[in-house]
Amino acid sequence: MKCCYKSLPVLWVLFQGVLAGPWSAWMPEHMSAFEGTCVVIPCRFNYPDELRPSAVHGIWYFNSPYPKNYPPVVYKSRTNIVHESFVGRSRLLGELNFRNCTLQLSRLSPELTGKYYFRGDLGGYNQYTYPQHCNLEIINKPTIVTPPEIVEGSEVELSCIVPDNCPEMKPIITWTNYEGLAEHSIYARVEEESSTWSLTSLLKFMPSRENDGREVGCKVTYTNTTFEFDGSSTLDVKFPPRIVQANASVEVLQGSQIMLVCSVDSSPTALISWLREDKVLQEDVGGNLTLYLDNITYLEDGIYTCITENIYGSDNHSLALSVLYAPWKPVVNSSVVAVEGEPVTILCSSQSNPEPMITITKDKKPMAMGVYQNQVALEFESVTHEDDGEYWCTAENQFGQSSTPFNLTIEFPPLILPDSRCTAARDTVKCICAAKSNPEAVITFELPTRNITVNETDREFVYSQKTGYIVTSILTLQREVDSQLYIVCAARNLYGAKNQQLQFHHSNSLMWAKVGPVGAVVAFAILIAVVCYVSQTRKKKNMNESSSFMQTENPPVVYSGDYRTPGNPEKSEYGRCDKRLLNKRDDLGIDYANIDFTKLSTKDSYTLTEELAEYAEIRVK
Repeated sequence: MKCCYKSLPVLWVLFQGVLAGPWSAWMPEHMSAFEGTCVVIPCRFNYPDELRPSAVHGIWYFNSPYPKNYPPVVYKSRTNIVHESFVGRSRLLGELNFRNCTLQLSRLSPELTGKYYFRGDLGGYNQYTYPQHCNLEIINKPTIVTPPEIVEGSEVELSCIVPDNCPEMKPIITWTNYEGLAEHSIYARVEEESSTWSLTSLLKFMPSRENDGREVGCKVTYTNTTFEFDGSSTLDVKFPPRIVQANASVEVLQGSQIMLVCSVDSSPTALISWLREDKVLQEDVGGNLTLYLDNITYLEDGIYTCITENIYGSDNHSLALSVLYAPWKPVVNSSVVAVEGEPVTILCSSQSNPEPMITITKDKKPMAMGVYQNQVALEFESVTHEDDGEYWCTAENQFGQSSTPFNLTIEFPPLILPDSRCTAARDTVKCICAAKSNPEAVITFELPTRNITVNETDREFVYSQKTGYIVTSILTLQREVDSQLYIVCAARNLYGAKNQQLQFHHSNSLMWAKVGPVGAVVAFAILIAVVCYVSQTRKKKNMNESSSFMQTENPPVVYSGDYRTPGNPEKSEYGRCDKRLLNKRDDLGIDYANIDFTKLSTKDSYTLTEELAEYAEIRVK
C-alpha cells in the first residue's frame, strides 16, 4: 500500500482554492485502516454563497457518485436508511451546517474497501454530488518501508507505518527478529498528512552481508483488544564479493590434472575470473568458477589468481601451482680445450622441480657437487695433463635423473715416459722412446758420440705408433755396443721439448754371452743333476713305503769333480746322470763345479726341490 502524502502548506493553499469556489469539497484521496478497527474520513464541502438553505443535508455513497446508478448508501442525514453493509457501522461526525461532512466507519471489513463520495442536499434542486472522493483500503498488515538500497557497512532505517485514524483505538508497534542486527535502535513518531494520521516506528541498524535475506517483522496490537497484525520484510543487503572457498597452494606431478575452484559470496552476482600471472584463462558471472587443468606441464607452473568484482567492490585470492618434474638433460657450456697451467671453469646446469642435485664426476669420482642448485661450476686454478679426460654431469631429484658427458682436453708439452730405454744384444741395440703430449710429439733419437740424429725419415727408424696421447718410437741399430755409446730421446711439440738419455738394459742373450758357452753348459749340467736326484729320491721313498710302510734316513750324498760311488756305479741312477753331464767339463773350460746336496729326512713325497739343495757354486775362467 502506498500513501499519497502532500506537504501541509501546499494542501492548505489547495484547500483554500477548492473551497473558495462553488460546489467544491475536500477529503483525503486515500486512507487505510486495519480490519476490525474504525476510520474517520475528514471531509469539507462548499456551495455558492447566494444559496442560503435553512437546513443542509448530506448523503455518502459507496463506489459511485451518481444517484441514478443507485449506489449503496453509506450514510443519509434525512433518514437512517442505509445499505445493509453499513448498518450500525457509519456515523457522521461533522456538522453539515458548518460544511463539515466528516464520516466515521466502524468494524471495518474487507468488503468496505472502495471509493466514498459525498452529496450535498440543500433542498429542492440544490443537490450536488462532489467528484472528490476518498479511496478507503482495508488492510490486515502494517506497511514496512525499506530504503531503495541497503549496502553493507552503511546505516539503514526501516519504517513500520500504521494508520492512526480511529480515535477509539490506539495502535502499539513492536519489531520482531531484529536482535541480531548490528548497532540497532528503535524510535517512534506520529505523523499527520492531509488530516490523515499515522504512527511510524523506525528501526535503525548497520547491515552486514550476514543480514542478507533476513526477515525482519513488525507487529501491531491494540489495547484491550485481541487484534494483532503482523508484517515482515526481507532484507536485500548489497555487498562486495568475498571469496569463501578456493584452492590453497598445491604441488602436482607433471602430466597430472587438477581443478582450481573459486566460490564467491556477493550481492548482486559478481564476475569471477581465473588468471595466470596477468593472462585471463576463464571468466563467468555467478557464484563459483572452476578452472580445469589437464596434462600439466612445467609451463603451467606459476601464480594463479581468482578475481571477483561487482559494483560494490572486489576480492581476490592467489595460489602457487608448483609442477614437479625430473631434471632436464644437463647442459654444459662447452667441451673445453685448455693449455696446461691455465685456469678453467666449466658450468653445468639443469632444470627441475624440486631443484636438482648436480654432480660432476670423472672416472666415477665426484669432482664438484651442488645440492638444490640449478648450476654447478667445476673450477681448476691451474689445469694439468692429468685433468684431461671425459667428465659426466648428472642431475637428479626424487623424480629421476639425467646425465651429459663432456670432455676436458689439455694441451701440454711432451713427457718422456719411464718405459723409454735401450736394450743391447751382441750386435744389435733396440731403443724405445715413449712420449706423452698433446698435440702429439715428434720423436728423434740423438747419438752425440757419433754426431747422428735419427728421425722418422731415416732408414733405421723401424717403427712408430700412437695410442691416445702417447707416441712410441723404436730405433734399431745393427752395431756392436761400445762403452762410449749413449742415446738421447728428444720429443717436441709446439708447447716445448723434452730430452732424456736412455738407460741400457742387457737382454738374456747378452748375459749368456758374457758368461760364455762353458758356463752355460755347466749350469745346464747342474740343473739336470738336480732333477735326476729329486726323481730318484722320490722313487726310492715310494718303494720303501710300499714294502714296509716305514720311513728310513737317507744318507747325505756329496758330488764333486772327482765323482765316486760305493759299489757298482753302473747300477746307480745318480751316477748315470752325473756322467752324462760332467764328462764334458774339460771341453767347456770349467775351473770346477762342486755341488753338495745335503738331504734331510723327507717327510712326504711333496717336498719341494728347494728344500733339498744347500748351495750351488759356478765359476767361469
